[in-house]
Amino acid sequence: MTHTQERPTRTAPPRPPAPGALWAARAPFLATGLVLAGFFVRVPSLKLAFGLSDGRLGLLLTLPVLSGLAAMQLTGRLVARFGSAPIVRVTMAALPISLLFVATSGGQTRLALALLLFGALDGLVDVSMNAHAITVERTLNRRVMNSCHASWSIGAAAGSILGGLAIKAGLSLTEHFLIVALTLVAFTAATGPYMLTSSADRLPDRAPKPNHRTGWTPRVLMFGAVGTIVLVCSGVVGNWSGIFLHDELGMSLAAASLGYIFFSAFETGGRLVGDRLQTRFGAPLLIRCGAALAIIGLATVVLSPLPSLAVAGFAIFGLGLSVLLPIIFSAVGHSGADTEGAASALAKVSTLTYTGLLLGPMAVGLIAEKTGLTTTLTGLLALLTTTLALSLRLFPRP
Repeated sequence: MTHTQERPTRTAPPRPPAPGALWAARAPFLATGLVLAGFFVRVPSLKLAFGLSDGRLGLLLTLPVLSGLAAMQLTGRLVARFGSAPIVRVTMAALPISLLFVATSGGQTRLALALLLFGALDGLVDVSMNAHAITVERTLNRRVMNSCHASWSIGAAAGSILGGLAIKAGLSLTEHFLIVALTLVAFTAATGPYMLTSSADRLPDRAPKPNHRTGWTPRVLMFGAVGTIVLVCSGVVGNWSGIFLHDELGMSLAAASLGYIFFSAFETGGRLVGDRLQTRFGAPLLIRCGAALAIIGLATVVLSPLPSLAVAGFAIFGLGLSVLLPIIFSAVGHSGADTEGAASALAKVSTLTYTGLLLGPMAVGLIAEKTGLTTTLTGLLALLTTTLALSLRLFPRP
């Protein structure tokens, strides 16, 4: 009797400890940010290595965008079959390896194929790591999405710095990407075992919800619209804050970079404390505070006659935006009955937000050419205010 009672204890799989699972949920965000930033830093090197014109480079850089958007649509079915953690582990290791294919492709046709693979893997890991973060939140009853997105920002900063050091050291594309690949494959091997098992993706205590919750419903579209405007704003700050501070307010080129630096620092800082704030005060209040800060920050930028005040406005803007996207992704993911539903809904919202991130800065440039950058940012402020005001219905007060 004693022997038969002990056998299940020896064979039952151990449940990962909460701290390990939480860090493992953040790991793919950190790795993905590092990989993408390392790639973007080396785009000029890529252009020289393959003798690309500006037009041909621009055309090639659209390929990973298209393959990434296509791959996002497949993630729900892959998660349903294999679970979120296995998809994350495979794509997290394969993404930096695909950079080696980019560096060693040896011709523009092979380069195009390598970029398609790189984009597809990025799309898969983007949705599946958010889906796994939802599983961690459900299973451990802990908020983790804000810190996950903060990890992405930290990884992107590290990837940019390391990429700059690689260029300064004279490393070739292959040497640089090989170091990144070896490091992140080892990182995946170290953190992967702490990810939750596939069985955690389906929680037995949750009744199945109808599939229409993860379709293109008005609710999903509204979440997508809010996420899109948030990422449009982030992209605009990255592309245009320096130009605005230099051309409109007369800052030097070196000082004009402070706008994006302060924006990024405060955005990352807000996400590092966002999970604790959401646990204590709830999503509805945090969304309202974040929206108010974002509007105040951008209004300060637009109305400020002083460069230093505008830089402070960018910092407030980053702090306000910091919690909005993680809360949106968390709310979308929790709308599904299991991680398959979460991945399907996240893929739809990610498709909208990713498209907005790419097209937003370009649209701002085209409009600014006709109306001026200050007027364009004022229009963006009006759009942000309207969208965030409408989004409050998604997060009613308890």
